[in-house]
Amino acid sequence: MKLSSLKYISEKREKQFNKLNIFTAEQLCRHFPRDYLDVTHVTPVTAAYHNDVILTLCEVLNVEVNRYARRPFVKALCSQNGCLFTAIWFNQPYVAQKLGAGEYLFYGRVQNKYGLGCSMVNPTFEPADKVRNLQGLIPVYPLSGELTQGVVRAAVRQAVAAVPPHSAIPLPLCKKYSLIPLARAYAMVHQPDTAKDVEEGSFRIAVEEYFMLISAFKVIKGGRDDARLNKYDVTYARLNGFLSRFPFTFTAGQKAAVDEIYSNLRSPHKMNRLLQGDVGSGKTAVALAAIYMAVESGYQAAMTAPTEVLAEQNAALIKKYFPDYASASLTGSTPAAEKRAVKRGLADGSVKIVCGTHAVLQPDVTFKNLALAVCDEQHRFGVAQRSSLAEKGEGCDVLIMSATPIPRTLSLIFYGDLDVTTIKDKPASRKPVITSVIPERKIEDMYAYVVRRAREGEQTYFVCPRIEGDEEGTAMSVTELYEELCGKLRGLKIALLHGKMKDAEKNEVMNDFKQKKYDCLVSTTVIEVGVDVPDATTMIIYNAERFGLSQLHQLRGRVGRGEKQSYCFLLPGTDGEEARQRLAVIKNNTDGFAIAEEDLKMRGGGDFMGTRQSGRILSEIKNLKFPVGAVFTAKALSDEAFSGAFDTRLLARLAAEKYESLKDVVLN
Repeated sequence: MKLSSLKYISEKREKQFNKLNIFTAEQLCRHFPRDYLDVTHVTPVTAAYHNDVILTLCEVLNVEVNRYARRPFVKALCSQNGCLFTAIWFNQPYVAQKLGAGEYLFYGRVQNKYGLGCSMVNPTFEPADKVRNLQGLIPVYPLSGELTQGVVRAAVRQAVAAVPPHSAIPLPLCKKYSLIPLARAYAMVHQPDTAKDVEEGSFRIAVEEYFMLISAFKVIKGGRDDARLNKYDVTYARLNGFLSRFPFTFTAGQKAAVDEIYSNLRSPHKMNRLLQGDVGSGKTAVALAAIYMAVESGYQAAMTAPTEVLAEQNAALIKKYFPDYASASLTGSTPAAEKRAVKRGLADGSVKIVCGTHAVLQPDVTFKNLALAVCDEQHRFGVAQRSSLAEKGEGCDVLIMSATPIPRTLSLIFYGDLDVTTIKDKPASRKPVITSVIPERKIEDMYAYVVRRAREGEQTYFVCPRIEGDEEGTAMSVTELYEELCGKLRGLKIALLHGKMKDAEKNEVMNDFKQKKYDCLVSTTVIEVGVDVPDATTMIIYNAERFGLSQLHQLRGRVGRGEKQSYCFLLPGTDGEEARQRLAVIKNNTDGFAIAEEDLKMRGGGDFMGTRQSGRILSEIKNLKFPVGAVFTAKALSDEAFSGAFDTRLLARLAAEKYESLKDVVLN
């Protein structure tokens, strides 16, 4: 159902909703509140402690705009019961157009610093007369452009009434597990009377989302226990001989992983395994051991990576450790003549190992006897892409690797089509990266440190969350930072890297940085998966609170790859309590698995298993912190549905229609 079918949704407003990736009424139903205001509990500013978050009623007397300060701001002088206080919004010039003299409800954090009196920083607000007649909890939605809370609330109410969602969970199971109707759950989330309504409604929606996801995966993993077609005849002694080629001793975790893979490849069933390990735990070396078993047994092996730079790095390792076997690289920038030669070699079997990007997945790439498919940094590949690689070989064994640690319970659920192998230890020689949270007053000292490091031949990453600034101006953009650093770090060679650049440009910049043609690299998270740069010893992350904890840990893993002590500096864009707590987890922890567990506790299952883990899966519910218990309820429902007399193909089709990234796999 189109948005324009709803009342009062003009063409202009429809475009504003489109900026929020909302194009249909169904998507509008899934535009969940980011917060709720309880208008029955209004707190005076004078009764709040420092850093308390409150809802308060006040009168705005006048509004001041300063566009020329280092951090442009809008300041309002407010009156409440004869007391004056200020409200200030940094980098949000649009606030001045929405705020005028009159009575308002403010919702935000109270600051009471240095004896300068009370203030509220970046509060959300609404004219009091527009909410005076509302009762209970009022939803607060993410906005864009000229959209207001009132417009979004009215549109969402219409959408929920016009397109009531129907559950894919069979009715007998809904009754057995006492699940409320899905349409009612959406109403409870968007129009709650109490906090319990929000909790109950969000739990029900989460169960539905997870049920559909898990059901789709059940179809995908249907061939998990297929009988083995490819026989590996490498003895353990020969495998140990290969491991002795490495210039280091395998850790206990690496040895255990090799043993599990060795046993799996010699078992009666084909391998479908996830190898997860913290940054720097040595997963690639374990994968090379698996490749050795394949090629020594007379088969071909393929290794894919999400970026050309990483693919080329893997190809170099293959040439180093497999000098007796023909290997090749296949990426988007491989010259046409070389591509044709590589494809011929793979088809006739003369090329035994190929390392590449998505180019390996193209239909015209065929193999003579592909037996092992290795997928590096698998969270950057879709489920369908992973399956398409495996289908290039008959009875192909699959090993996928991830440096994004996932707690075991969720691994077993979301990677239920895979066996899970975990490397928890790291080489003893690897020094932990020292992490610090840098306040704004220390930034100039940090820049001076970067200059000193550069003079000693060391390199620095600067990371921003966005390519371009957001409408509110609250996040540093990579282009703005690049221009600022070019002025502040004069004499240093600085490169810019972001996702909108062409692949050839990105590869050139990254290779030049590795070859020390640049002292600093200013980048977005495209370096999250990247090459080893031994001389990169400093990682600086702006607006660090905007990243997930596991993602921060992954970024931090870009440094500390060499022998020198490395450092990570986190620059928060806010001094809120939640941001401080989250960054403290990174500062005080170097164990990626412990960080992932904390990420799960603090952000909830929906955020944790969001777009970075599973493509588009669950991205619509990321604004609600769904309880993890919904995962286990959904799994029990799915297990029962697939073991009972229900139409499981229909369930899988419904899931595929919702999650487009699974469609090709489930429906074919």
